[in-house]
Amino acid sequence: MIEQPKPQQSLSKQLLQIPVLVAALGYLVDMYDLFLFSVVRVPSLKAIGVPDDRLLPDGIMLLNWQMAGMLLGGIFWGILGDKRGRLSVLFGSILIYSLANIANGFVDSLPMYAALRFVAGVGLAGELGAGVTLVTEVLPKQIRGYGTTIVATMGVLGAIMAYFVADLFAWRISYFVGGGLGLMLLVLRMNVFESKIFEVVKERQVKRGDLMMLFNNRERFLKYIQCILVGLPIWFVVGILVTFSPEFGQAMGLTEPVVAGKAVMLTFTGQVFGDIASGLLSQYFKSRKKVIGSFIALSLIFVLIYLLAPMKDLSVFYLVCVFLGVANGYWALFVTIAAELFGTNLRATVATTVPNFVRGAVIPLTSLFVYGKGQVGTLNSALGVGLLTATLAFIALYFMEETFKKDMNYVETD
Repeated sequence: MIEQPKPQQSLSKQLLQIPVLVAALGYLVDMYDLFLFSVVRVPSLKAIGVPDDRLLPDGIMLLNWQMAGMLLGGIFWGILGDKRGRLSVLFGSILIYSLANIANGFVDSLPMYAALRFVAGVGLAGELGAGVTLVTEVLPKQIRGYGTTIVATMGVLGAIMAYFVADLFAWRISYFVGGGLGLMLLVLRMNVFESKIFEVVKERQVKRGDLMMLFNNRERFLKYIQCILVGLPIWFVVGILVTFSPEFGQAMGLTEPVVAGKAVMLTFTGQVFGDIASGLLSQYFKSRKKVIGSFIALSLIFVLIYLLAPMKDLSVFYLVCVFLGVANGYWALFVTIAAELFGTNLRATVATTVPNFVRGAVIPLTSLFVYGKGQVGTLNSALGVGLLTATLAFIALYFMEETFKKDMNYVETD
């Protein structure tokens, strides 16, 4: 057995360790950039000459390039995190992200924009998984949920911050701000220490970061797929319903046009409260599965309200966005359970690839949505995709192992 880090004297000292704070700030910067594009999509595309009738398809194209970068980056950073250490990811990912984000402020063509969103996606892919992996290994099992809740909540605040920065400054300056924040965080990370659990495994020469280990064992493979499916409803809401909220508002016949940036800000304001609530509830009930199941059900309810309720007033639409955000607030638990389900030699690989595969699932989900839009209309197409993601998530969660009391001091074997 691998020796666990010794608990510290007080809850506050355990939760306010430098690795927890740095992981939290890293996810803030991660989410800032990720949702800045949702906020500045329309003005930035118009600024580089994209006509109004191309704003939706070109916006989807750019989002898909970003998600493709996150898919590939998730694999790269995940393997690196298990082979070289969690800190290697925390340094490399933030540097690539920061430089790409600054470059985004200079784009003057659609191909350049797409290329830089791809590179930014590669950089962003390492933040959450490496941070959550480090936090779960540094903190005692009794309070892991509190630590990852802090990380996720700071991340959601980053998305809200993206709205206010984009509201105060031009879209190019907003990208510069994100890149500058990343470079500042890079300096702060000089004081972070590696997980003791990982260091012991590294010294023992255990096989680490072997992606094929996820596929050569049926039980591990099924656990991996379950983790991905449980997160799909979150990114259906974020990647489709919220990102393209102006188009949904138009399809609903709202009296006023929807401002995408405001919809993003309100949704993630709700998610702040959802992440806090889900984290605290999982600690109270000592169960990840029960809380995640409740939030998936709540998310489905508000998806149905969003798409089926006869809304005409813009303020009601924005209120529903807030509740969608609250129901989406199980992102921290979803990534935590992924980290807890696998041994130290595969933990970073799983915790980094799973959320990025969920984000990358926006590519087939948006493709399915666009195809259905031409067949049954915007609202009905979204409804079909939403019901599909919720059904898959419920099935996956039913068969998933409860991990609340699981120790982190173990490894996966061939």
